[in-house]
Amino acid sequence: MTRTVFSNASIFDGTGTPFSDGDVLVEDGRVIEVGPSLEGDESVDLTGRSLLPGFADCHVHVMFDNVDIWGIMQKPFSLNFYEAAQALRRTLATGITSVRDAGGADLGVKTAVERGLIPGPRMLISLTMISQTGGHGDGWLPSGMRYDLMAKHPGVPSNLVDGPEEMRKKVREMIRMGADVIKVATSGGVLSPRDDPRHAHFDLAELEMLVRTAEGLGCHVMAHAQAYDGIKNAVRAGIRSIDHGIYLDDEAIDLMLENGTFLVPTLVAPTGVVRAADAGVSIPEASVNKAKEVIEIHRESFSKAAAAGVKVAMGTDSAVTPHGDNLEELRLMAEYGMDPLDVLKATTSTAAECMDVATDRGTIEPGQRADFVIVDGDPLDFDTLKERVAAVYLDGGLVSGGIS
Repeated sequence: MTRTVFSNASIFDGTGTPFSDGDVLVEDGRVIEVGPSLEGDESVDLTGRSLLPGFADCHVHVMFDNVDIWGIMQKPFSLNFYEAAQALRRTLATGITSVRDAGGADLGVKTAVERGLIPGPRMLISLTMISQTGGHGDGWLPSGMRYDLMAKHPGVPSNLVDGPEEMRKKVREMIRMGADVIKVATSGGVLSPRDDPRHAHFDLAELEMLVRTAEGLGCHVMAHAQAYDGIKNAVRAGIRSIDHGIYLDDEAIDLMLENGTFLVPTLVAPTGVVRAADAGVSIPEASVNKAKEVIEIHRESFSKAAAAGVKVAMGTDSAVTPHGDNLEELRLMAEYGMDPLDVLKATTSTAAECMDVATDRGTIEPGQRADFVIVDGDPLDFDTLKERVAAVYLDGGLVSGGIS
């Protein structure tokens, strides 16, 4: 096999340690050695550039590209798949080499990426978001009509569940249809019409059934969780990640620390809703108002959790904000108190750990996949990082950019 050396780089290995100069030797898509003065059959000279593990985004929605509710209701169904291909390409080009789709993408989209039919990051899929009747995933409108951001079709099941036994069956159905991770709404949310982000959804018995069934079939659970009690119920039930985590108090943070629960903050999401509304996107007034109400408490909750040592994994809720703008989340994490090296760790090794793929990627170490991001200039300058992503590699092969 051809051995390629990525030489003369400033290397961030994903563990949180500072950058160091050196080379990375790759063979058959895997890192085989990291160190000085390595030799290979081919060389990629990275003098003056930084080499980082491929970034990961633990919360995206590639099957829709905005939150224009009226527009979504008018869109031809199959157009979503073509737009997903565009979203995946943009995401990969910004250096995101792994994503956890938090609802919308089905097994066909993931398979298309795996087979190389469309370019994109490696995917874990959740299919849809389990919701109680009247919950965050229930698109019932006062008119009696309904809308579904995560449209049901032969590849995505219905998502409404009430009671432990319905929960058990729904998890089995979703795993049968290809879900790698199960997503549940344990609180209300911003974009849904008839619920409140401050209210918990599902009781502990329902959530414990969910986790027990999913874990028994080899799947972890992620929670859309914004309310204090919704977060605490999710953690107590054994859910792996709290996504959003808008209302976090000291008890919730202590529970997360005790249980090793990940926080996927999606700080860009509420501001994205407000920006979209200001730009004229058709978003219900109630949703815009909810977004404005949560922005400040969201920032405070994140800052407090990060300072306490909660494990933070990067996630954006992309689609609420444009695909390809994922790295804006890094800027906000740093702005709200995380050390810049910890921000990069949250976007590489901690994100991989959250997605349970850390033995395969997320660090630059022997045995790991050669998924790399090459950056011009200072990789800790998050304000302009997107514009300075020079190249992206999957398994040591160039997939975006101009370095070879």
